[in-house]
Amino acid sequence: MLFDLIAALRQLVGTNNVLTGSDAAPSYRDHRGNYVGNALAVVLPADTQQVSAVASLCAQHQITIVPQGGNTSLCGASVPLAGVEQQIVLNLSRMNHIRSVDATNYTITVEAGCTLASVREIALQNNRLFPLGLTAIEARCEIGGNLSTNAGGIGVLRYGNARDLVLGLEVVLADGRIWNGLRSLRKDNTGYDLKQLFIGAEGTLGIITAAVLKLSPRPRSLATACIAVRDPAVAVALLAYLRSICGDRISAFEIIGRSCLDLVFKNIPDTQEPFAKKHDWMVITELSDPLEVPLDAALHGALSAFTGGIGEFAVTADKTRADAWWKLRKNISDAQKIEGVSIKHDVSVPISAVPDFLDQADTALQQAFPGVRIITFGHIGDGNIHYNASMPDTDDNKQFFAQSNRINRIVYDIVSRLGGSIGAEHGLGQLKREQIRHYKSALEFELMENIKRVLDPQGLLNPGKVL
Repeated sequence: MLFDLIAALRQLVGTNNVLTGSDAAPSYRDHRGNYVGNALAVVLPADTQQVSAVASLCAQHQITIVPQGGNTSLCGASVPLAGVEQQIVLNLSRMNHIRSVDATNYTITVEAGCTLASVREIALQNNRLFPLGLTAIEARCEIGGNLSTNAGGIGVLRYGNARDLVLGLEVVLADGRIWNGLRSLRKDNTGYDLKQLFIGAEGTLGIITAAVLKLSPRPRSLATACIAVRDPAVAVALLAYLRSICGDRISAFEIIGRSCLDLVFKNIPDTQEPFAKKHDWMVITELSDPLEVPLDAALHGALSAFTGGIGEFAVTADKTRADAWWKLRKNISDAQKIEGVSIKHDVSVPISAVPDFLDQADTALQQAFPGVRIITFGHIGDGNIHYNASMPDTDDNKQFFAQSNRINRIVYDIVSRLGGSIGAEHGLGQLKREQIRHYKSALEFELMENIKRVLDPQGLLNPGKVL
């Protein structure tokens, strides 16, 4: 049966587009190297019709499918399960065509395998902006994966998550049927909004093959500020104040803790303190506008008028200087990786609850694990905090990492009490599949499982993820 299936797949997509053995192995390992699975093959279709044919064949033979794009998932969603043989990886990277750009309608229609970087570049060439911002991985991550995980990034404060940037989808269902929902309408009240079922579903309900994405006006003015704040409570108050003054011109508002900065300065070349004095907390914020108007003076004036909790700040309209500040934020994960493994938490709480979360979580972890090193940074503008914990000593860290379940429970219980989510922008994948059952109601799971049964009754799409 194995030989017959591989032969049939090669007949559908071409001999060179069905990988096995060592050629397929890289697709079985996740971005961080935390999850390694196995499959019969990696299949690379060229278009939606080939995806449909492969899905239909797999449905006939009870072969499960793991949809994959750039394989940059941080939760093990895009790799096959270990110990399961009757599955294939369906990699959509060959489906990388820009189908159309409608600058007047402010839309772009793209295939799932287009990289985020390429979509952003095409938008700019048409004097438009595609605002999804994942700068650390945008050259590798692909639109299908961005939508399947409802990706976030630094621009959510102004533009929303990935699901807010989608007008229409094309999806191949588990049985091979194609749903063409590639509508470019802002208003369509003709029933259930089906596209939202597939966005954020991590490939468990259908295979996204193309999307109509919203574009925004291209910014022509930019101002960036680096601000030393006393604590996260000041940062939250400052955000509320700036929004009242600057409105939707605020396109980013990121917080960085001292522990993050220390790691970046230690491990990342050509980085330095923004100020002569060291500060415990820093914020980087950005204003942008499609009008060619000076924003730096306005931002400087607003920060000067804010009273209480700002140590010092600097404002610039110079891209080189702004990039030096953003380098501190964008290299935190790489700097931390050099130091060894850590227990990572991608969580969200209401913006007003961010200070309470950090205070309670810091206190709880420090009491339970004296000497713990906590790395705090993230998108405070939308309440999404990356909250990572480790021990500075390598041997201590091994023992610490072995207690990850206990540590996760401490952090996630606090998140839950504050009305937050344990999966803000990275999804659930394999990593949080069991943990989420502590924090969603039985009714929510019943509804999710019912939807799964309707769209994928044989359970063939990305098994072992989310549910």
